[in-house]
Amino acid sequence: MPRMRQEPQEKRLIKCLNKMDKRPVLFLDSGIGSLPYAVFFHSRNPKERLICAADRLNFPYGTKSKEALIKLVLSFTKKLINQYNPKILAVACNTATVSTLQALREEYSELPIVGTVPAIKPAVLASRKRCIGVLGTQRTIEDPYIAELAGKFGPDCKIIGEAAPKLVDFIEYRWIKADKEERLEAVKPWVSGILNKGADALVLACTHFLFLKDEFVKAGGDKLLVFDSVEGISRRVESLIHSTNSSPDDENSGSREQKEQIYLVVSGNNILDENWKNLAAHFDISLEKI
Repeated sequence: MPRMRQEPQEKRLIKCLNKMDKRPVLFLDSGIGSLPYAVFFHSRNPKERLICAADRLNFPYGTKSKEALIKLVLSFTKKLINQYNPKILAVACNTATVSTLQALREEYSELPIVGTVPAIKPAVLASRKRCIGVLGTQRTIEDPYIAELAGKFGPDCKIIGEAAPKLVDFIEYRWIKADKEERLEAVKPWVSGILNKGADALVLACTHFLFLKDEFVKAGGDKLLVFDSVEGISRRVESLIHSTNSSPDDENSGSREQKEQIYLVVSGNNILDENWKNLAAHFDISLEKI
């Protein structure tokens, strides 16, 4: 798989983004995984309009082939672009990034697109045992890009890849109902397994797992460092928006009344049930179907 490096046309795209552009930033995932990324970005950039798109109709992405994913994600993205006209697309899904980012950039060459790359680099640099765990979906763990990143930044570092589809399902369907103890119990087996295999660092290579980051940190204690890409993705989107303007803090500082709302839009034909409504209330966001 080609390395996901900056596209040549990106410098031209950046020039099109200016501080008067009120089009939304679009965060895309198969389910609710984009929310931690959007919420973090929003905390730093409260005046930016945000759309979180959950493709529940095709959830989960992690069990599908690369070819099927490209078709599904391109179709969903086309629908989102036609409806919301975003100024930037953040693919807040590791699976979709490793499988479809190149196709997305080729298909929508006029739209700046940011992918979610697993935080392999900081993990291998921090690991003293030279052994890290990478927890994600089957599609992400099997993709050669993980090995490429490890080889680039830590060729002497052993990589333990673990696919955790049941944990993704737990977060998607159960997290909002679960108490702190149930959430902690959900991650303990994964942390124990990674530690028993000799790792001292863990990469959360699925955006869903950010919902349980506190639990991963607690379960790992001082034996396991936990890494994610949420801040890196936020800074990358900010750099596209503000590269020719003032800093995010200058541009977006203000009272709560001046903040833009986050919208969670969900694909599929089913009625948005109490889980969705409770999730929207928990994060103080608006909810609608697409």
